[in-house]
Amino acid sequence: MSGHSKWNNIKRKKEKTDAQRAKIFTKIGRELAVAVRDGGGSDPLVNSRLKDCIAKAKANNVPNENIERIIKKAAGDGDSNKYEAITYEGYGLGGVAFIVETLTDNRNRTAGNLRHYFDKYGGNLGTSGCVSFMFSPKGVLVIDKNDLDEDTVMEKSLDYGASDFSSEGEYFVVTTEKEDYSTVFGALSKDGYTFVSADVEMVPENYIEIKDEEQLSKLQTFINIMEEDDDVQNVWHNCENLD
Repeated sequence: MSGHSKWNNIKRKKEKTDAQRAKIFTKIGRELAVAVRDGGGSDPLVNSRLKDCIAKAKANNVPNENIERIIKKAAGDGDSNKYEAITYEGYGLGGVAFIVETLTDNRNRTAGNLRHYFDKYGGNLGTSGCVSFMFSPKGVLVIDKNDLDEDTVMEKSLDYGASDFSSEGEYFVVTTEKEDYSTVFGALSKDGYTFVSADVEMVPENYIEIKDEEQLSKLQTFINIMEEDDDVQNVWHNCENLD
């Protein structure tokens, strides 16, 4: 769930192991529960946050019965864990900007862990707003090309409200404004397209390239460590040549 939609990063998402997918399912389940609690109820027609989370869950192949069970449990206040969303910002090696989105039931634990990760891998955990101005929330939907006709997919995507369309390696990438994400996802899903990934991502306005291989390796390890943390939902950055 990190970085941006360069084709090698998309391939990495697609090739996640079963264990990694199980962790993703758990994290998405937590997002769904919080969306019900904080976003305005269990009806996605009136809870846009929940609607977006459902789209993300379906794109990650979370079974419908799992989605329904999580929503029902959250709506009935059956989930005793009270998670809160906290976003952390900072810089890694080479001046790479990071946004780390978390859901936690212990903010002291989460803050301590993230501070440790940033310190260990040569970065600095900053204050709220120190890098977020460099990013914009965008819906990013990734479709495996297979034998699809590019012009057809592009035309449909733009007709449904997408703001941009690109071909990257083996994939088509459909970009939307945040508020149009779930609508475009729903329309393309009804047309039978399947998604490698679909989410509202924090997309950087500009990218930087890290040429030092040692720095690049440490940055990749830094990302991997954060993504393994159960409290971390998403890691976004502005490095051009990182997964």
